[in-house]
Amino acid sequence: MYSEATHAMMRRLTTGRLIQILAVATVVAGLLPAAAEAAPRKGTVAAKQGVASKRVSRTFVAGKRHARPVVAVVPSKPSFGMLAGLHASNDPLDLKSSVALVIDQDTREVLLSKNDSAVLPIASLTKLMTGTLISEARLPMDEQITITQDDVDTEKGSRSRLKVGTTLSRGELLHLALMSSENRAAHALGRTYPGGLATFVSLMNAKAKALGMKDTRYVEPTGLSSQNQSSAHDLATLVAAAYHDPVVREYSTSPGHQVAVGNRTLTYNNTNRLVKNPDWDIGLQKTGYISEAGQCLVMQAKVAGRKLIMVFLDSAGKLSRIGDAERVRKWVEAHPALPSTVIRQVNG
Repeated sequence: MYSEATHAMMRRLTTGRLIQILAVATVVAGLLPAAAEAAPRKGTVAAKQGVASKRVSRTFVAGKRHARPVVAVVPSKPSFGMLAGLHASNDPLDLKSSVALVIDQDTREVLLSKNDSAVLPIASLTKLMTGTLISEARLPMDEQITITQDDVDTEKGSRSRLKVGTTLSRGELLHLALMSSENRAAHALGRTYPGGLATFVSLMNAKAKALGMKDTRYVEPTGLSSQNQSSAHDLATLVAAAYHDPVVREYSTSPGHQVAVGNRTLTYNNTNRLVKNPDWDIGLQKTGYISEAGQCLVMQAKVAGRKLIMVFLDSAGKLSRIGDAERVRKWVEAHPALPSTVIRQVNG
C-alpha cells in the first residue's frame, strides 16, 4: 500500500500534467485562426491554381511529439475584380473572366465587351510592354546580362530557375520573359536598360501615354506588383501595337526554348497551351497571374478569316481563361458574318 505522502505526490503530478496539457491545447487553438487567415505563399502550386492551401501544425505534449496534424484550410486571396463585384456581370457566352473584350483588328469593330472599362491589376501582361520597349530600343541582343540579387522577387516570393549569378544574353532573357513569363528575366531587362530601372519604368508609362492608354500605369517591369494596372481597351491597344514588332510576335508565340546555364540545359515552355493547339492561329499572346489580378490572357489570333484581338482579365480558375478563348473562337466560327450589333455588351 502507498503511504499518504506518496498519494499526495501522485495527485500533484497528475494535476500538473493536466495543466500542462490544457496549456498546450490553448496555445494550439490560439494559433489556428492566424493560420486560417494567412494567404498561401505566392508562387506555390496552390496559389497559382487559385485554390485553398493547407498548413499542418503538430502538437507537443510534455516534450513528446504526437502524430496528430492540425489542418487549417487557408482560402485564396480574392482578386480586385471579385472585390468589386465584377463577376456578377452576365454575358452571352457565359465567360468566366470578369472582364473581356474582343475586337476585329482591321476594322476595330467590337465583337464582345464585358466590363471593358474596369481598371484592374494586369500581372504579367505587363511583360508585353517590357518586351516591346526592349525590342524597339535595338539594344545588342547578344550582350550578356547577369542575374543579380536585385532581380529576386521580394514582392510575391515567386521562384525562378535563373539563379543569382546566371548569365544569359539579352535576347535569351527577352525570349524567356515573353514566352514563359520569367520574372527575373524581365526585371533584369529593365534594370540593365540605359539609365537604369527608374528610367525604364518611366519609358513604359510614356509609351502607354503615347499609345493613348489612358487607364494604364506601370511601377515595375514584371507585373508582380498589383499597382501595374490597365483596362481591356488599353490592353487591346497595346496588343495591336506590339503585333507590329516581329520579335515580340516570334518570342511570345514560341512553343518552347532551351537555354544553356553552366553545365545544365534548362527547358522552358510557353505559359499558353493554345500556341501548340493546331486549331489556333495565334500571332501574339501573353498570359498573366497574381492573386490580385486573377488569371489573365491577351491574344491576337486569326479566327474564321478575321484577325481578332482578345483580352480576358480576372478569370477565376487556372484553365478558365483558355476556356473563355475557346468559347469566343467557336462562337465566331459559328457566326463569322454577324455584325457586332447583335452582341450584347455588358459594362459594369
